[in-house]
Amino acid sequence: MNKVIDIVIIGAGASGLMVASQLEGEEIVIVESNPKIGAKILISGGGKCNITNQSIEASDYLGNPYFIEEVFKQFDQNDLLLWIAKRGLKPKIRTRGQYFCTQSANELVNIFKKETKKHTIALNTEVQNISKRGELFYIECANKKYTAKKVVIASGGLSYAKIGASDIGLKIAQSFEHTIIATNPALVGFTLQKEQFFFKALSGISTAVEIRIGDKLCDGALLFAHKGISGPAVLDASLFWQKGIISIDFLPDWSFEPHLDSKKFISSLLPLPKSLSKAFLNEWDIEDRPMNQLSKIEREKLKMLKEYSFAPAGNFGYSKAEATKGGVNSNEIDSKTMMSKKVKNLYFVGEVVDVTGKLGGYNFQWAFSSAVVCGKDLKGS
Repeated sequence: MNKVIDIVIIGAGASGLMVASQLEGEEIVIVESNPKIGAKILISGGGKCNITNQSIEASDYLGNPYFIEEVFKQFDQNDLLLWIAKRGLKPKIRTRGQYFCTQSANELVNIFKKETKKHTIALNTEVQNISKRGELFYIECANKKYTAKKVVIASGGLSYAKIGASDIGLKIAQSFEHTIIATNPALVGFTLQKEQFFFKALSGISTAVEIRIGDKLCDGALLFAHKGISGPAVLDASLFWQKGIISIDFLPDWSFEPHLDSKKFISSLLPLPKSLSKAFLNEWDIEDRPMNQLSKIEREKLKMLKEYSFAPAGNFGYSKAEATKGGVNSNEIDSKTMMSKKVKNLYFVGEVVDVTGKLGGYNFQWAFSSAVVCGKDLKGS
Protein backbone atom coordinates (compact mmCIF):
# COMPACT_ATOMS: atom_id res chain seq x y z
CA MET A 1 0.00 0.00 0.00
CA ASN A 2 1.19 3.52 -0.84
CA LYS A 3 2.12 5.85 1.98
CA VAL A 4 -0.93 7.82 3.16
CA ILE A 5 -0.52 11.53 2.44
CA ASP A 6 -2.46 14.13 4.41
CA ILE A 7 -3.63 16.27 1.47
CA VAL A 8 -3.33 15.96 -2.30
CA ILE A 9 -4.09 19.11 -4.30
CA ILE A 10 -4.92 18.60 -7.97
CA GLY A 11 -3.60 21.61 -9.88
CA ALA A 12 -0.77 24.11 -9.34
CA GLY A 13 -2.62 27.13 -10.70
CA ALA A 14 -3.85 30.15 -8.77
CA SER A 15 -6.33 28.31 -6.55
CA GLY A 16 -4.21 25.21 -5.93
CA LEU A 17 -1.13 27.23 -5.04
CA MET A 18 -3.12 29.47 -2.72
CA VAL A 19 -4.59 26.46 -0.90
CA ALA A 20 -1.09 25.01 -0.47
CA SER A 21 0.29 28.34 0.77
CA GLN A 22 -2.20 28.29 3.65
CA LEU A 23 -0.92 24.94 4.92
CA GLU A 24 2.11 23.86 6.91
CA GLY A 25 3.16 20.99 9.11
CA GLU A 26 1.32 18.38 7.11
CA GLU A 27 2.41 16.17 4.26
CA ILE A 28 1.05 17.79 1.12
CA VAL A 29 1.47 16.84 -2.52
CA ILE A 30 0.48 19.18 -5.37
CA VAL A 31 -0.11 17.32 -8.62
CA GLU A 32 0.30 19.37 -11.82
CA SER A 33 0.13 18.22 -15.43
CA ASN A 34 2.29 21.12 -16.67
CA PRO A 35 6.10 21.25 -16.47
CA LYS A 36 5.90 24.35 -14.23
CA ILE A 37 3.57 25.90 -11.68
CA GLY A 38 1.31 28.90 -12.28
CA ALA A 39 1.15 28.50 -16.07
CA LYS A 40 -2.05 30.57 -16.47
CA ILE A 41 -0.85 33.20 -13.99
CA LEU A 42 2.29 33.71 -16.09
CA ILE A 43 0.46 34.36 -19.38
CA SER A 44 -2.47 36.37 -18.04
CA GLY A 45 -2.75 40.14 -18.34
CA GLY A 46 -0.06 40.33 -20.99
CA GLY A 47 2.35 38.61 -18.62
CA LYS A 48 1.59 40.97 -15.73
CA CYS A 49 -1.40 39.14 -14.22
CA ASN A 50 -4.51 41.13 -13.29
CA ILE A 51 -4.57 39.91 -9.68
CA THR A 52 -7.79 41.51 -8.44
CA ASN A 53 -9.99 44.61 -8.60
CA GLN A 54 -10.77 47.53 -6.28
CA SER A 55 -14.44 46.63 -6.35
CA ILE A 56 -15.59 43.01 -6.07
CA GLU A 57 -19.31 42.25 -5.96
CA ALA A 58 -21.31 39.05 -6.46
CA SER A 59 -23.04 40.81 -9.37
CA ASP A 60 -19.71 40.77 -11.23
CA TYR A 61 -20.02 36.99 -11.47
CA LEU A 62 -22.12 34.34 -13.11
CA GLY A 63 -23.12 31.94 -10.36
CA ASN A 64 -25.09 31.69 -7.12
CA PRO A 65 -24.74 35.19 -5.58
CA TYR A 66 -25.34 33.97 -2.03
CA PHE A 67 -22.61 31.34 -2.34
CA ILE A 68 -20.19 33.89 -3.83
CA GLU A 69 -20.93 36.47 -1.12
CA GLU A 70 -20.35 33.93 1.66
CA VAL A 71 -16.91 33.11 0.26
CA PHE A 72 -15.91 36.78 -0.14
CA LYS A 73 -17.03 37.57 3.41
CA GLN A 74 -14.22 35.30 4.57
CA PHE A 75 -11.49 36.61 2.24
CA ASP A 76 -11.98 39.56 -0.11
CA GLN A 77 -9.80 41.76 -2.33
CA ASN A 78 -8.58 43.82 0.63
CA ASP A 79 -7.47 40.68 2.44
CA LEU A 80 -5.68 39.52 -0.71
CA LEU A 81 -3.87 42.83 -1.20
CA LEU A 82 -2.71 42.72 2.42
CA TRP A 83 -1.59 39.08 2.05
CA ILE A 84 0.58 39.77 -1.00
CA ALA A 85 1.88 43.09 0.40
CA LYS A 86 3.21 41.23 3.46
CA ARG A 87 5.16 39.12 0.99
CA GLY A 88 6.69 42.07 -0.79
CA LEU A 89 4.35 42.60 -3.74
CA LYS A 90 2.45 45.87 -4.01
CA PRO A 91 0.56 45.69 -7.31
CA LYS A 92 -0.10 48.70 -9.51
CA ILE A 93 -3.65 49.89 -10.05
CA ARG A 94 -4.70 50.64 -13.61
CA THR A 95 -7.93 51.68 -15.29
CA ARG A 96 -11.25 50.34 -14.04
CA GLY A 97 -9.78 49.45 -10.64
CA GLN A 98 -7.60 46.63 -11.92
CA TYR A 99 -4.53 45.56 -9.93
CA PHE A 100 -1.55 44.15 -11.85
CA CYS A 101 1.84 42.84 -10.78
CA THR A 102 4.42 45.63 -10.70
CA GLN A 103 6.92 44.14 -13.16
CA SER A 104 5.64 40.73 -14.26
CA ALA A 105 3.50 37.79 -13.18
CA ASN A 106 6.71 36.07 -12.05
CA GLU A 107 6.52 38.21 -8.91
CA LEU A 108 3.32 36.44 -7.86
CA VAL A 109 4.52 32.99 -8.91
CA ASN A 110 7.73 33.52 -6.92
CA ILE A 111 5.65 34.25 -3.82
CA PHE A 112 3.88 30.93 -4.27
CA LYS A 113 7.20 29.14 -4.81
CA LYS A 114 8.39 30.40 -1.43
CA GLU A 115 5.08 29.65 0.29
CA THR A 116 4.95 26.08 -1.01
CA LYS A 117 8.66 25.15 -0.89
CA LYS A 118 8.12 22.65 1.94
CA HIS A 119 5.45 20.80 -0.03
CA THR A 120 6.01 18.18 -2.72
CA ILE A 121 5.09 19.35 -6.21
CA ALA A 122 4.73 16.57 -8.79
CA LEU A 123 5.06 18.28 -12.20
CA ASN A 124 4.30 16.63 -15.56
CA THR A 125 1.89 14.39 -13.67
CA GLU A 126 -1.56 13.90 -15.16
CA VAL A 127 -4.38 12.63 -12.94
CA GLN A 128 -6.49 9.95 -14.57
CA ASN A 129 -8.92 8.95 -11.85
CA ILE A 130 -9.74 9.37 -8.15
CA SER A 131 -11.74 6.91 -6.07
CA LYS A 132 -12.55 6.63 -2.38
CA ARG A 133 -12.68 3.54 -0.23
CA GLY A 134 -13.50 4.01 3.42
CA GLU A 135 -11.83 7.19 4.64
CA LEU A 136 -9.06 7.25 2.02
CA PHE A 137 -8.79 8.61 -1.52
CA TYR A 138 -6.85 6.78 -4.21
CA ILE A 139 -5.39 9.03 -6.88
CA GLU A 140 -4.29 7.35 -10.09
CA CYS A 141 -1.87 9.27 -12.32
CA ALA A 142 -0.25 8.28 -15.60
CA ASN A 143 3.06 7.47 -13.90
CA LYS A 144 2.33 7.09 -10.17
CA LYS A 145 -0.36 6.59 -7.53
CA TYR A 146 -1.15 8.42 -4.30
CA THR A 147 -3.24 7.61 -1.25
CA ALA A 148 -4.61 10.59 0.68
CA LYS A 149 -6.85 11.54 3.57
CA LYS A 150 -8.11 14.67 1.82
CA VAL A 151 -8.23 15.85 -1.79
CA VAL A 152 -8.60 19.36 -3.22
CA ILE A 153 -9.71 19.72 -6.85
CA ALA A 154 -8.12 22.92 -8.18
CA SER A 155 -7.77 21.80 -11.77
CA GLY A 156 -9.24 24.88 -13.46
CA GLY A 157 -11.50 25.09 -16.50
CA LEU A 158 -11.38 24.16 -20.17
CA SER A 159 -9.88 27.33 -21.66
CA TYR A 160 -6.21 27.55 -22.60
CA ALA A 161 -5.74 23.94 -23.78
CA LYS A 162 -2.24 24.97 -24.85
CA ILE A 163 -1.24 25.15 -21.17
CA GLY A 164 -2.82 21.86 -20.19
CA ALA A 165 -6.45 22.75 -19.49
CA SER A 166 -8.62 19.65 -19.19
CA ASP A 167 -11.95 18.42 -17.89
CA ILE A 168 -10.42 16.07 -15.30
CA GLY A 169 -11.86 18.05 -12.38
CA LEU A 170 -15.36 17.78 -13.82
CA LYS A 171 -14.92 14.06 -14.49
CA ILE A 172 -13.80 13.51 -10.90
CA ALA A 173 -16.80 15.49 -9.62
CA GLN A 174 -19.16 13.43 -11.77
CA SER A 175 -17.61 10.20 -10.56
CA PHE A 176 -18.57 11.30 -7.04
CA GLU A 177 -22.13 12.04 -8.24
CA HIS A 178 -21.81 15.81 -8.32
CA THR A 179 -24.02 17.79 -10.68
CA ILE A 180 -22.15 19.64 -13.43
CA ILE A 181 -23.64 22.87 -14.73
CA ALA A 182 -23.12 22.81 -18.51
CA THR A 183 -19.77 24.34 -19.45
CA ASN A 184 -19.17 26.90 -22.20
CA PRO A 185 -16.37 29.24 -23.26
CA ALA A 186 -16.51 32.55 -21.36
CA LEU A 187 -14.75 35.89 -21.80
CA VAL A 188 -14.57 35.19 -25.51
CA GLY A 189 -15.44 36.91 -28.79
CA PHE A 190 -18.69 36.43 -30.74
CA THR A 191 -19.02 35.06 -34.25
CA LEU A 192 -21.54 36.68 -36.59
CA GLN A 193 -24.70 35.98 -38.53
CA LYS A 194 -24.70 36.62 -42.28
CA GLU A 195 -26.39 39.99 -41.74
CA GLN A 196 -23.37 41.21 -39.75
CA PHE A 197 -20.67 39.93 -42.13
CA PHE A 198 -19.96 43.55 -43.12
CA PHE A 199 -18.28 43.85 -39.69
CA LYS A 200 -15.40 41.70 -40.95
CA ALA A 201 -14.18 44.47 -43.26
CA LEU A 202 -13.70 46.60 -40.11
CA SER A 203 -11.14 44.22 -38.55
CA GLY A 204 -8.76 46.08 -36.24
CA ILE A 205 -11.11 49.00 -35.50
CA SER A 206 -12.07 49.60 -31.87
CA THR A 207 -14.80 51.78 -30.34
CA ALA A 208 -16.41 52.33 -26.94
CA VAL A 209 -19.83 50.66 -26.53
CA GLU A 210 -22.40 49.44 -24.05
CA ILE A 211 -23.79 45.94 -24.58
CA ARG A 212 -27.02 44.79 -22.97
CA ILE A 213 -27.87 41.12 -22.38
CA GLY A 214 -31.10 40.83 -20.43
CA ASP A 215 -30.60 42.86 -17.25
CA LYS A 216 -26.80 42.94 -17.56
CA LEU A 217 -24.97 45.95 -19.01
CA CYS A 218 -21.35 45.58 -20.13
CA ASP A 219 -19.33 48.62 -21.15
CA GLY A 220 -15.89 49.17 -22.59
CA ALA A 221 -14.20 48.72 -25.94
CA LEU A 222 -15.55 46.62 -28.80
CA LEU A 223 -12.93 45.37 -31.25
CA PHE A 224 -13.88 44.28 -34.75
CA ALA A 225 -12.00 41.10 -35.61
CA HIS A 226 -11.69 38.88 -38.66
CA LYS A 227 -13.83 36.18 -36.99
CA GLY A 228 -16.40 38.57 -35.51
CA ILE A 229 -16.33 40.98 -32.57
CA SER A 230 -14.15 40.96 -29.49
CA GLY A 231 -12.74 43.47 -26.98
CA PRO A 232 -13.42 43.89 -23.24
CA ALA A 233 -17.13 44.78 -23.54
CA VAL A 234 -17.80 41.77 -25.77
CA LEU A 235 -15.81 39.39 -23.56
CA ASP A 236 -17.80 40.49 -20.51
CA ALA A 237 -21.05 40.14 -22.48
CA SER A 238 -20.13 36.57 -23.43
CA LEU A 239 -20.21 35.65 -19.75
CA PHE A 240 -23.94 36.35 -19.52
CA TRP A 241 -24.99 35.40 -23.06
CA GLN A 242 -26.58 32.00 -23.63
CA LYS A 243 -28.35 32.29 -26.97
CA GLY A 244 -30.44 35.01 -28.55
CA ILE A 245 -30.33 38.77 -28.93
CA ILE A 246 -27.73 41.20 -27.64
CA SER A 247 -28.13 44.97 -27.99
CA ILE A 248 -25.16 47.25 -28.66
CA ASP A 249 -25.15 51.00 -28.06
CA PHE A 250 -22.38 52.30 -30.33
CA LEU A 251 -22.95 55.85 -29.01
CA PRO A 252 -23.13 55.32 -25.22
CA ASP A 253 -22.48 58.94 -24.21
CA TRP A 254 -24.06 60.65 -27.18
CA SER A 255 -27.60 61.66 -28.15
CA PHE A 256 -29.03 62.40 -31.59
CA GLU A 257 -31.54 65.05 -30.51
CA PRO A 258 -29.16 68.04 -30.11
CA HIS A 259 -27.60 67.30 -33.52
CA LEU A 260 -30.57 66.68 -35.80
CA ASP A 261 -30.27 70.16 -37.38
CA SER A 262 -26.50 69.95 -37.74
CA LYS A 263 -24.93 70.88 -41.07
CA LYS A 264 -22.02 68.54 -40.44
CA PHE A 265 -21.69 65.39 -42.52
CA ILE A 266 -22.86 62.30 -40.64
CA SER A 267 -19.46 60.56 -40.71
CA SER A 268 -17.85 63.67 -39.17
CA LEU A 269 -20.61 64.30 -36.66
CA LEU A 270 -20.87 60.83 -35.13
CA PRO A 271 -18.24 60.18 -32.42
CA LEU A 272 -17.13 56.97 -34.12
CA PRO A 273 -14.17 55.98 -36.29
CA LYS A 274 -15.08 57.33 -39.74
CA SER A 275 -14.73 53.95 -41.41
CA LEU A 276 -17.22 52.51 -38.92
CA SER A 277 -19.75 55.30 -39.51
CA LYS A 278 -19.43 54.86 -43.28
CA ALA A 279 -19.84 51.07 -43.00
CA PHE A 280 -23.19 51.50 -41.25
CA LEU A 281 -24.26 54.21 -43.71
CA ASN A 282 -23.42 51.90 -46.60
CA GLU A 283 -25.25 48.98 -44.97
CA TRP A 284 -28.38 51.10 -44.50
CA ASP A 285 -28.17 52.80 -47.93
CA ILE A 286 -27.78 56.26 -46.43
CA GLU A 287 -25.69 58.80 -48.30
CA ASP A 288 -23.04 60.52 -46.19
CA ARG A 289 -24.34 64.10 -46.12
CA PRO A 290 -25.30 66.79 -43.57
CA MET A 291 -27.47 65.47 -40.73
CA ASN A 292 -30.15 68.12 -41.35
CA GLN A 293 -30.74 66.73 -44.84
CA LEU A 294 -31.75 63.23 -43.72
CA SER A 295 -35.29 61.99 -44.18
CA LYS A 296 -37.29 60.80 -41.18
CA ILE A 297 -36.80 57.16 -42.26
CA GLU A 298 -33.04 57.65 -42.59
CA ARG A 299 -32.86 59.24 -39.16
CA GLU A 300 -34.71 56.29 -37.64
CA LYS A 301 -32.28 53.89 -39.30
CA LEU A 302 -29.33 55.87 -37.97
CA LYS A 303 -30.77 55.85 -34.47
CA MET A 304 -30.35 52.06 -34.50
CA LEU A 305 -26.73 52.80 -33.58
CA LYS A 306 -28.07 53.40 -30.06
CA GLU A 307 -29.67 49.96 -29.99
CA TYR A 308 -28.14 47.72 -32.62
CA SER A 309 -29.63 44.29 -31.91
CA PHE A 310 -28.66 40.90 -33.31
CA ALA A 311 -28.10 37.32 -32.22
CA PRO A 312 -24.46 36.19 -32.35
CA ALA A 313 -23.95 32.96 -34.28
CA GLY A 314 -21.73 31.62 -31.51
CA ASN A 315 -18.32 32.34 -30.01
CA PHE A 316 -14.64 31.86 -30.81
CA GLY A 317 -14.42 28.68 -28.71
CA TYR A 318 -12.26 27.47 -25.82
CA SER A 319 -8.98 28.10 -27.66
CA LYS A 320 -9.69 31.85 -27.51
CA ALA A 321 -11.66 31.94 -24.24
CA GLU A 322 -10.11 33.38 -21.10
CA ALA A 323 -12.35 31.37 -18.77
CA THR A 324 -14.93 28.60 -18.56
CA LYS A 325 -18.46 29.15 -17.31
CA GLY A 326 -20.33 26.29 -15.72
CA GLY A 327 -18.73 23.61 -13.58
CA VAL A 328 -19.41 21.83 -10.31
CA ASN A 329 -22.77 22.96 -8.94
CA SER A 330 -22.07 25.32 -6.04
CA ASN A 331 -25.26 24.13 -4.31
CA GLU A 332 -23.36 20.92 -3.59
CA ILE A 333 -20.39 22.70 -1.98
CA ASP A 334 -20.22 24.22 1.51
CA SER A 335 -19.44 27.94 1.10
CA LYS A 336 -17.82 28.06 4.55
CA THR A 337 -15.29 25.31 3.76
CA MET A 338 -15.43 24.55 -0.01
CA MET A 339 -15.91 20.91 0.96
CA SER A 340 -18.28 18.74 -1.01
CA LYS A 341 -21.64 18.21 0.66
CA LYS A 342 -21.70 14.76 -0.90
CA VAL A 343 -18.21 13.45 -0.11
CA LYS A 344 -16.38 14.14 3.13
CA ASN A 345 -12.87 15.61 2.72
CA LEU A 346 -13.27 16.29 -1.00
CA TYR A 347 -12.90 20.01 -1.85
CA PHE A 348 -13.47 22.10 -4.97
CA VAL A 349 -11.90 25.53 -5.53
CA GLY A 350 -11.38 28.04 -8.31
CA GLU A 351 -12.59 27.76 -11.87
CA VAL A 352 -13.80 24.16 -11.59
CA VAL A 353 -16.72 25.51 -9.52
CA ASP A 354 -19.77 27.05 -11.24
CA VAL A 355 -18.60 30.62 -10.56
CA THR A 356 -17.14 32.82 -13.32
CA GLY A 357 -16.31 36.52 -13.17
CA LYS A 358 -15.94 39.36 -15.64
CA LEU A 359 -12.65 40.65 -16.97
CA GLY A 360 -10.63 42.74 -14.56
CA GLY A 361 -9.14 40.44 -11.92
CA TYR A 362 -12.44 38.91 -10.81
CA ASN A 363 -11.55 35.32 -11.65
CA PHE A 364 -8.19 35.40 -9.91
CA GLN A 365 -9.90 36.91 -6.87
CA TRP A 366 -12.40 34.04 -6.89
CA ALA A 367 -9.56 31.52 -7.18
CA PHE A 368 -7.71 33.05 -4.23
CA SER A 369 -10.78 33.58 -2.05
CA SER A 370 -12.19 30.09 -2.51
CA ALA A 371 -8.70 28.68 -1.90
CA VAL A 372 -8.22 30.54 1.39
CA VAL A 373 -11.65 29.38 2.61
CA CYS A 374 -10.65 25.83 1.75
CA GLY A 375 -7.22 26.23 3.35
CA LYS A 376 -8.69 27.51 6.62
CA ASP A 377 -10.84 24.41 6.90
CA LEU A 378 -7.99 22.08 6.02
CA LYS A 379 -5.79 23.48 8.76
CA GLY A 380 -8.68 23.52 11.20
CA SER A 381 -8.79 27.26 11.89
